[in-house]
Amino acid sequence: MRAFVFFSLGLTVLTAGALAATPTKPPPRSLSLGGAESGTAARYENCLRLTAQDPLQAHETARTWAEQGGGMAARHCAAVAMIRYGRPEYAAPDLEALAAEAAAKRPDLAPDLYAQAAQAWLLARDATRALPLQSEALKRRPRDVDFLIDRAIIRLALKQSWEAIDDLNSALELAPRRADALVYRASAYRLLGTADLAEEDVARALTQRPNAPDALAERGAVKALKGDKPGARADWLRVLSLDPESAAGDQARAGLESIDVKKP
Repeated sequence: MRAFVFFSLGLTVLTAGALAATPTKPPPRSLSLGGAESGTAARYENCLRLTAQDPLQAHETARTWAEQGGGMAARHCAAVAMIRYGRPEYAAPDLEALAAEAAAKRPDLAPDLYAQAAQAWLLARDATRALPLQSEALKRRPRDVDFLIDRAIIRLALKQSWEAIDDLNSALELAPRRADALVYRASAYRLLGTADLAEEDVARALTQRPNAPDALAERGAVKALKGDKPGARADWLRVLSLDPESAAGDQARAGLESIDVKKP
């Protein structure tokens, strides 16, 4: 799974880190935007480090740097700071503009920036704006497994389950042992009501990553779909014992509430 990376004008991208049914994303890392000058590179990396410690201060620092001519590196750091501060809706348009600029000036960075912009829009719960940007990233790097998985998550958010499965099939052809892709595909099959195929994928994922919280949470959801409430409850309680603060933990809590609510 990936997150935003530092520019040296060398980026990282936001990963497909969350459960497909309830997409959430980890905070960003860095690209490769520092450029050739070692001072610029160091300033960029210091700015990004500050986003993890004090995102508001990092944003002010980056804005001042941008006014002083810090260019793409400063603007990227400012966007990362807003994502870390929990305001991706402010970062997404800036990342989208950076991606368009990189397409003209730094085509090597454009795929990652388009993907980061897409993930920022998804964090802002605007999957409609995210999808064309993620597709642009894939057009520029069509065999990138993470890009394929990320687009599948966006498509699941848009209830485009079959299209998501197509992307995940492509990802698994390139990387057959990507357990996260299997979990997302299981989610897609479950959302389509195809419990047997979902069960098969999640079993494969757990073979590769035993006790993985995301896979256990998804297996619980599949069991619930098949009417096995005790089995679902056991899986979800296991998730809460392993990683209660994760996206898988959120899914487990929601699942437990859904099966424990008494109907009038």
